[in-house]
Amino acid sequence: MTEEGGELTLDVMFECLEKLPIPEGTRFEIVEGNIFFSPQRESHSEVIMDIVEQLRTKYPRKRVKSDVRIDYPGHLNGFATDVTVMTEGAEKTEGGGWRHEDVEFVAEVISKGTAVNDYGPKKAAYALAEVPVYVIADPYQGRCHVYTHPKGDDYTTETKVAFGDDMDLTGTVVGLTLTTDEFPRD
Repeated sequence: MTEEGGELTLDVMFECLEKLPIPEGTRFEIVEGNIFFSPQRESHSEVIMDIVEQLRTKYPRKRVKSDVRIDYPGHLNGFATDVTVMTEGAEKTEGGGWRHEDVEFVAEVISKGTAVNDYGPKKAAYALAEVPVYVIADPYQGRCHVYTHPKGDDYTTETKVAFGDDMDLTGTVVGLTLTTDEFPRD
């Protein structure tokens, strides 16, 4: 509950967070009503930039997003996804946000402190939102997990791709093969 007795919402939570003196390079998101802060490591940033650069060979800049809040199904899920591709023609809502219904690709790069979210509640929320392709790049395992065919709160297909091998997404809405040979390991 808020001080005024109203219901706690993602908007109220984000407004409060945006007023905090958060160190540069630290990102925050809300997963199932819990607030997570994580500093961005250089290797984390390198993987994100590599994915974005490869996606840009097909997608216009305005369709590729990084660290932009999008609210997803479930209890208080406001994610700042590492990489998001919006559908063609996606437009912001009257409130200035993006709709999860317009997301066609998500990539998250694992951080030790928040990995459980990426493999658990965030994966479930992306599946519930029917995001067609969800990729987890895990520098600790040295591989990517590619999830496709959302059904309910899970994906029916998981493909594991070792760093150094190609990630073939040509049979998905992405329609590209992403290379992982330059993804750093932690």
